[in-house]
Amino acid sequence: MALIEDKSYMRIKKVTGKAIADFSMIEDGDRIAVGVSGGKDSYALLHMLEALRKRAPVRYELLAINIDSGYPGFRTDIIEQHLQEHGFTHHMEKTGHYEIIREKRHPGSSYCSICARLKRGTLYSLAQRFECNKLALGHHLDDFVETLLLNQFFAGSLKAMAGKMLADNGMTTVIRPFVYAEEKDIITFSRTNHFPVVCCRCPVCGVADMQRKKMKLLLTEMEKDHPFVKKSLLKALANVKPRHLLDLKLNG
Repeated sequence: MALIEDKSYMRIKKVTGKAIADFSMIEDGDRIAVGVSGGKDSYALLHMLEALRKRAPVRYELLAINIDSGYPGFRTDIIEQHLQEHGFTHHMEKTGHYEIIREKRHPGSSYCSICARLKRGTLYSLAQRFECNKLALGHHLDDFVETLLLNQFFAGSLKAMAGKMLADNGMTTVIRPFVYAEEKDIITFSRTNHFPVVCCRCPVCGVADMQRKKMKLLLTEMEKDHPFVKKSLLKALANVKPRHLLDLKLNG
């Protein structure tokens, strides 16, 4: 099934190719596990990497991986049907994460943080099992700048995410090819191609991560007067001046 190549598709394709080149994300012979959650971002990433693969000057393979955390009502069948219809090699992993979260989570603490850690660990393990040297995640430009602001406002740290980094296991390289892609384009691309978005069915889905939603609202307001504010913040992540910061480990 062919993708509809509208303006959003072309913009995403252009910036994804640039990100891959800028950070040397993909090399000849790579076998890349792509985390597919059932959300718009991961569907878009998988399809875009496949579109680029067909014309890439290097050879690489893709393996779509979905993790079922065990939340009641999660429709893995819809995700798997989409992957099959588009001919993607894939693996569906059923886990007991929900039970672990219910047992280990402290009252009042976030579902999202512990769920993300469990999923990340499982993704690393599956990447190794299927001999994938890289793991591609669908974080986009908006995620990067929102995370930057969240860490500054609420964690007292100056950090966001890396475009390419070696995972804590020392074996898997995590890549984020959508670092330059804006969420609004991904939304349009996803809707135009009718990607079957599936809710994770987490008990707090839609109400969790209120701080991130506040960052989205803040950036939306700032964009009214400064249309390029998100791109400026992203640029700041690549233009660090350690001498003008207060970190004693850098300037002690």
